[in-house]
Amino acid sequence: MNTRLTPHTVFLLTLPPILWAGNAIAGRLVHEMVPPILLNLLRWSLAFAILLPLAGPVFRRDSELWRHWRRFALLGLLGVGLYNALQYLALQSSTPINVTLVAAGMPVWMILTGWLFFGVGVTRRQVVGAVLSIAGVLLVLARGDVAHLLALRLVAGDLFMILATIAWSLYSWLLTRTHEPAGLRADWAGFLLAQVGFGVLWSGLFAAGEWTLSDATVHWNWTLAAVLAYVAIGPAVVAFRCWGEGVRRAGPAIAAFFSNLTPLFAALLSSAFLGELPHLYHGIAFLLIVGGIIVSSRRPS
Repeated sequence: MNTRLTPHTVFLLTLPPILWAGNAIAGRLVHEMVPPILLNLLRWSLAFAILLPLAGPVFRRDSELWRHWRRFALLGLLGVGLYNALQYLALQSSTPINVTLVAAGMPVWMILTGWLFFGVGVTRRQVVGAVLSIAGVLLVLARGDVAHLLALRLVAGDLFMILATIAWSLYSWLLTRTHEPAGLRADWAGFLLAQVGFGVLWSGLFAAGEWTLSDATVHWNWTLAAVLAYVAIGPAVVAFRCWGEGVRRAGPAIAAFFSNLTPLFAALLSSAFLGELPHLYHGIAFLLIVGGIIVSSRRPS
Protein backbone atom coordinates (compact mmCIF):
# COMPACT_ATOMS: atom_id res chain seq x y z
CA MET A 1 0.00 0.00 0.00
CA ASN A 2 1.48 3.31 -1.15
CA THR A 3 0.46 6.35 0.91
CA ARG A 4 1.88 8.81 -1.63
CA LEU A 5 -0.82 10.77 -3.43
CA THR A 6 -0.25 10.82 -7.18
CA PRO A 7 -2.54 12.79 -9.54
CA HIS A 8 -4.10 9.49 -10.65
CA THR A 9 -4.83 8.47 -7.06
CA VAL A 10 -6.30 11.91 -6.30
CA PHE A 11 -8.61 11.51 -9.30
CA LEU A 12 -9.67 8.02 -8.20
CA LEU A 13 -10.57 9.29 -4.70
CA THR A 14 -12.20 12.56 -5.84
CA LEU A 15 -14.60 11.18 -8.46
CA PRO A 16 -16.58 9.00 -5.98
CA PRO A 17 -17.50 11.94 -3.69
CA ILE A 18 -18.80 13.83 -6.74
CA LEU A 19 -20.94 10.87 -7.78
CA TRP A 20 -22.06 10.22 -4.19
CA ALA A 21 -23.09 13.87 -3.87
CA GLY A 22 -25.28 13.34 -6.92
CA ASN A 23 -26.61 10.19 -5.26
CA ALA A 24 -27.76 12.22 -2.25
CA ILE A 25 -29.62 14.66 -4.49
CA ALA A 26 -31.13 11.82 -6.53
CA GLY A 27 -32.19 10.00 -3.37
CA ARG A 28 -34.03 13.07 -2.14
CA LEU A 29 -35.86 13.36 -5.45
CA VAL A 30 -37.46 9.92 -5.11
CA HIS A 31 -37.79 9.45 -1.33
CA GLU A 32 -41.59 9.53 -1.64
CA MET A 33 -41.65 7.26 -4.69
CA VAL A 34 -39.86 4.17 -3.37
CA PRO A 35 -39.06 2.74 0.10
CA PRO A 36 -35.42 3.28 1.15
CA ILE A 37 -34.25 -0.34 1.46
CA LEU A 38 -36.05 -1.36 -1.73
CA LEU A 39 -34.32 1.57 -3.47
CA ASN A 40 -31.00 0.08 -2.41
CA LEU A 41 -32.02 -3.34 -3.75
CA LEU A 42 -33.14 -1.92 -7.10
CA ARG A 43 -29.95 0.11 -7.39
CA TRP A 44 -27.63 -2.84 -6.86
CA SER A 45 -29.73 -5.25 -8.92
CA LEU A 46 -29.24 -2.93 -11.89
CA ALA A 47 -25.53 -2.65 -11.11
CA PHE A 48 -25.38 -6.46 -11.03
CA ALA A 49 -27.01 -6.62 -14.48
CA ILE A 50 -24.47 -4.09 -15.82
CA LEU A 51 -21.47 -6.00 -14.45
CA LEU A 52 -22.65 -9.51 -15.32
CA PRO A 53 -21.74 -9.37 -19.05
CA LEU A 54 -18.29 -8.05 -18.12
CA ALA A 55 -17.40 -10.67 -15.52
CA GLY A 56 -20.04 -13.40 -15.50
CA PRO A 57 -17.46 -16.24 -15.39
CA VAL A 58 -16.58 -15.20 -11.83
CA PHE A 59 -19.60 -17.27 -10.71
CA ARG A 60 -18.55 -20.49 -12.49
CA ARG A 61 -18.13 -23.59 -10.32
CA ASP A 62 -14.35 -23.59 -10.83
CA SER A 63 -13.99 -19.88 -10.05
CA GLU A 64 -11.52 -18.80 -7.37
CA LEU A 65 -14.38 -16.82 -5.82
CA TRP A 66 -15.85 -19.82 -4.01
CA ARG A 67 -12.69 -20.45 -2.01
CA HIS A 68 -13.10 -16.95 -0.57
CA TRP A 69 -16.88 -16.65 -0.55
CA ARG A 70 -17.03 -15.71 3.15
CA ARG A 71 -14.82 -12.66 2.53
CA PHE A 72 -16.94 -11.51 -0.41
CA ALA A 73 -20.14 -12.15 1.53
CA LEU A 74 -18.80 -9.83 4.25
CA LEU A 75 -17.71 -7.16 1.74
CA GLY A 76 -21.13 -7.39 0.09
CA LEU A 77 -22.87 -7.05 3.44
CA LEU A 78 -20.90 -3.99 4.56
CA GLY A 79 -20.45 -2.07 1.30
CA VAL A 80 -23.60 -3.01 -0.62
CA GLY A 81 -26.20 -4.44 1.74
CA LEU A 82 -25.76 -2.10 4.71
CA TYR A 83 -24.12 1.23 3.90
CA ASN A 84 -26.56 2.81 1.46
CA ALA A 85 -29.59 1.02 2.92
CA LEU A 86 -28.80 2.61 6.28
CA GLN A 87 -28.16 5.97 4.62
CA TYR A 88 -31.48 5.91 2.74
CA LEU A 89 -33.18 4.76 5.95
CA ALA A 90 -31.56 7.59 7.90
CA LEU A 91 -33.06 10.15 5.53
CA GLN A 92 -36.56 8.97 6.41
CA SER A 93 -36.37 10.44 9.92
CA SER A 94 -33.38 12.76 9.76
CA THR A 95 -32.60 15.79 7.63
CA PRO A 96 -29.95 15.70 4.89
CA ILE A 97 -27.85 18.21 6.84
CA ASN A 98 -27.89 16.00 9.94
CA VAL A 99 -27.02 12.90 7.93
CA THR A 100 -24.13 14.70 6.26
CA LEU A 101 -22.95 16.02 9.60
CA VAL A 102 -22.84 12.52 11.09
CA ALA A 103 -21.05 11.19 7.99
CA ALA A 104 -18.43 13.92 8.42
CA GLY A 105 -16.97 11.80 11.21
CA MET A 106 -15.73 9.29 8.61
CA PRO A 107 -11.99 10.08 9.07
CA VAL A 108 -12.33 9.57 12.83
CA TRP A 109 -14.16 6.25 12.43
CA MET A 110 -11.67 5.14 9.79
CA ILE A 111 -8.72 5.86 12.09
CA LEU A 112 -10.41 4.15 15.06
CA THR A 113 -11.38 1.11 12.99
CA GLY A 114 -7.82 0.70 11.73
CA TRP A 115 -6.46 1.02 15.26
CA LEU A 116 -8.97 -1.28 16.98
CA PHE A 117 -9.38 -4.06 14.42
CA PHE A 118 -6.34 -3.94 12.14
CA GLY A 119 -3.52 -2.86 14.46
CA VAL A 120 -2.74 0.34 12.54
CA GLY A 121 -1.16 3.15 14.59
CA VAL A 122 -2.55 6.69 14.73
CA THR A 123 -0.22 9.55 13.85
CA ARG A 124 -0.35 13.17 14.94
CA ARG A 125 -0.68 14.20 11.29
CA GLN A 126 -3.81 12.11 10.93
CA VAL A 127 -5.37 13.73 13.99
CA VAL A 128 -4.58 17.24 12.73
CA GLY A 129 -5.83 16.33 9.26
CA ALA A 130 -9.07 14.96 10.71
CA VAL A 131 -9.67 18.20 12.64
CA LEU A 132 -9.08 20.35 9.54
CA SER A 133 -11.25 18.16 7.33
CA ILE A 134 -14.17 18.00 9.75
CA ALA A 135 -13.92 21.77 10.31
CA GLY A 136 -14.38 22.23 6.57
CA VAL A 137 -17.47 20.01 6.55
CA LEU A 138 -18.95 21.80 9.55
CA LEU A 139 -18.45 25.12 7.77
CA VAL A 140 -20.41 23.86 4.76
CA LEU A 141 -23.19 22.46 6.95
CA ALA A 142 -23.37 25.66 8.98
CA ARG A 143 -23.56 27.68 5.76
CA GLY A 144 -21.14 30.08 7.35
CA ASP A 145 -23.38 30.63 10.38
CA VAL A 146 -22.79 28.80 13.69
CA ALA A 147 -26.46 29.26 14.58
CA HIS A 148 -27.38 26.62 11.99
CA LEU A 149 -25.28 24.02 13.81
CA LEU A 150 -26.64 24.98 17.21
CA ALA A 151 -30.17 24.45 15.90
CA LEU A 152 -29.50 20.80 14.94
CA ARG A 153 -31.29 18.06 16.87
CA LEU A 154 -30.30 14.39 16.77
CA VAL A 155 -32.97 11.81 15.90
CA ALA A 156 -33.12 8.06 15.24
CA GLY A 157 -31.92 8.54 11.67
CA ASP A 158 -28.62 9.91 12.94
CA LEU A 159 -27.96 6.60 14.70
CA PHE A 160 -28.57 4.77 11.42
CA MET A 161 -26.00 7.04 9.77
CA ILE A 162 -23.43 6.33 12.49
CA LEU A 163 -23.91 2.61 11.84
CA ALA A 164 -23.58 3.24 8.10
CA THR A 165 -20.31 5.13 8.61
CA ILE A 166 -18.86 2.34 10.75
CA ALA A 167 -19.89 -0.24 8.14
CA TRP A 168 -18.14 1.77 5.41
CA SER A 169 -15.00 2.11 7.54
CA LEU A 170 -14.82 -1.66 8.02
CA TYR A 171 -15.47 -2.21 4.31
CA SER A 172 -12.66 0.16 3.29
CA TRP A 173 -10.14 -1.46 5.62
CA LEU A 174 -11.08 -4.95 4.43
CA LEU A 175 -10.34 -3.87 0.85
CA THR A 176 -6.67 -3.44 1.80
CA ARG A 177 -6.42 -6.93 3.30
CA THR A 178 -5.67 -9.06 0.24
CA HIS A 179 -6.69 -12.67 0.83
CA GLU A 180 -8.01 -13.60 -2.61
CA PRO A 181 -5.79 -14.74 -5.53
CA ALA A 182 -4.01 -12.04 -7.54
CA GLY A 183 -5.94 -12.98 -10.68
CA LEU A 184 -9.29 -12.24 -9.09
CA ARG A 185 -8.01 -9.03 -7.51
CA ALA A 186 -6.65 -7.86 -10.89
CA ASP A 187 -10.04 -8.32 -12.58
CA TRP A 188 -11.81 -5.22 -11.30
CA ALA A 189 -15.19 -6.17 -12.80
CA GLY A 190 -15.05 -9.69 -11.37
CA PHE A 191 -13.87 -8.43 -7.99
CA LEU A 192 -16.74 -5.90 -7.83
CA LEU A 193 -19.33 -8.31 -9.24
CA ALA A 194 -18.46 -10.87 -6.56
CA GLN A 195 -19.22 -8.27 -3.88
CA VAL A 196 -22.37 -7.04 -5.61
CA GLY A 197 -23.66 -10.58 -6.09
CA PHE A 198 -23.59 -11.26 -2.37
CA GLY A 199 -24.71 -7.70 -1.66
CA VAL A 200 -27.86 -8.14 -3.73
CA LEU A 201 -28.71 -11.24 -1.70
CA TRP A 202 -28.30 -9.28 1.54
CA SER A 203 -30.28 -6.35 0.11
CA GLY A 204 -33.05 -8.68 -1.00
CA LEU A 205 -33.28 -10.14 2.49
CA PHE A 206 -33.49 -6.68 4.07
CA ALA A 207 -36.00 -5.45 1.47
CA ALA A 208 -38.22 -8.49 2.11
CA GLY A 209 -38.28 -7.57 5.79
CA GLU A 210 -39.12 -3.95 4.94
CA TRP A 211 -41.92 -5.03 2.59
CA THR A 212 -43.36 -7.42 5.20
CA LEU A 213 -43.24 -5.00 8.13
CA SER A 214 -44.52 -1.88 6.36
CA ASP A 215 -47.12 -0.76 3.85
CA ALA A 216 -44.45 0.11 1.30
CA THR A 217 -45.49 1.00 -2.26
CA VAL A 218 -43.59 2.04 -5.38
CA HIS A 219 -44.75 4.89 -7.63
CA TRP A 220 -43.18 4.17 -11.01
CA ASN A 221 -42.49 7.07 -13.35
CA TRP A 222 -39.74 8.37 -15.64
CA THR A 223 -38.09 10.35 -12.83
CA LEU A 224 -37.66 7.20 -10.75
CA ALA A 225 -36.36 5.31 -13.79
CA ALA A 226 -33.77 8.01 -14.52
CA VAL A 227 -32.65 8.12 -10.88
CA LEU A 228 -32.26 4.34 -10.75
CA ALA A 229 -30.15 4.41 -13.92
CA TYR A 230 -27.90 7.09 -12.46
CA VAL A 231 -27.42 5.56 -9.00
CA ALA A 232 -26.71 2.13 -10.54
CA ILE A 233 -24.10 3.35 -13.02
CA GLY A 234 -22.42 6.33 -11.33
CA PRO A 235 -22.46 6.03 -7.51
CA ALA A 236 -22.48 2.23 -7.66
CA VAL A 237 -20.33 0.77 -10.46
CA VAL A 238 -18.05 3.71 -11.34
CA ALA A 239 -17.65 5.08 -7.80
CA PHE A 240 -17.02 1.67 -6.21
CA ARG A 241 -14.46 0.84 -8.90
CA CYS A 242 -12.57 4.10 -8.35
CA TRP A 243 -12.88 3.99 -4.55
CA GLY A 244 -11.61 0.42 -4.31
CA GLU A 245 -8.53 1.19 -6.41
CA GLY A 246 -7.94 4.50 -4.64
CA VAL A 247 -8.14 2.88 -1.19
CA ARG A 248 -5.64 0.23 -2.22
CA ARG A 249 -3.25 2.92 -3.44
CA ALA A 250 -3.52 5.46 -0.61
CA GLY A 251 -4.91 3.46 2.31
CA PRO A 252 -8.27 3.78 4.09
CA ALA A 253 -7.18 6.47 6.58
CA ILE A 254 -6.16 8.94 3.87
CA ALA A 255 -9.05 7.97 1.56
CA ALA A 256 -11.50 8.84 4.36
CA PHE A 257 -10.57 12.52 4.09
CA PHE A 258 -11.63 12.51 0.43
CA SER A 259 -15.07 11.26 1.47
CA ASN A 260 -15.53 14.57 3.29
CA LEU A 261 -15.58 16.29 -0.10
CA THR A 262 -19.06 14.77 -0.59
CA PRO A 263 -21.04 17.40 1.40
CA LEU A 264 -19.10 20.18 -0.32
CA PHE A 265 -19.92 18.79 -3.76
CA ALA A 266 -23.52 18.22 -2.63
CA ALA A 267 -23.80 21.86 -1.62
CA LEU A 268 -22.37 23.00 -4.96
CA LEU A 269 -24.63 20.69 -6.96
CA SER A 270 -27.65 21.84 -4.96
CA SER A 271 -26.67 25.42 -5.66
CA ALA A 272 -26.39 24.63 -9.36
CA PHE A 273 -29.82 22.99 -9.45
CA LEU A 274 -31.35 25.87 -7.50
CA GLY A 275 -29.64 28.51 -9.61
CA GLU A 276 -27.67 29.90 -6.69
CA LEU A 277 -24.00 30.91 -6.83
CA PRO A 278 -21.45 29.34 -4.44
CA HIS A 279 -20.57 31.39 -1.35
CA LEU A 280 -17.24 32.37 0.16
CA TYR A 281 -17.56 29.70 2.87
CA HIS A 282 -17.63 27.01 0.17
CA GLY A 283 -14.16 28.08 -0.91
CA ILE A 284 -12.86 28.23 2.67
CA ALA A 285 -14.33 24.80 3.40
CA PHE A 286 -12.67 23.38 0.31
CA LEU A 287 -9.29 24.71 1.47
CA LEU A 288 -9.79 23.20 4.95
CA ILE A 289 -10.76 19.77 3.60
CA VAL A 290 -7.90 19.73 1.10
CA GLY A 291 -5.58 20.93 3.87
CA GLY A 292 -6.63 17.95 5.96
CA ILE A 293 -5.88 15.62 3.05
CA ILE A 294 -2.43 17.13 2.50
CA VAL A 295 -1.47 17.12 6.19
CA SER A 296 -2.64 13.53 6.76
CA SER A 297 -0.92 12.17 3.64
CA ARG A 298 2.48 13.81 4.13
CA ARG A 299 5.29 11.46 5.04
CA PRO A 300 7.45 12.27 8.08
CA SER A 301 10.68 13.97 7.06
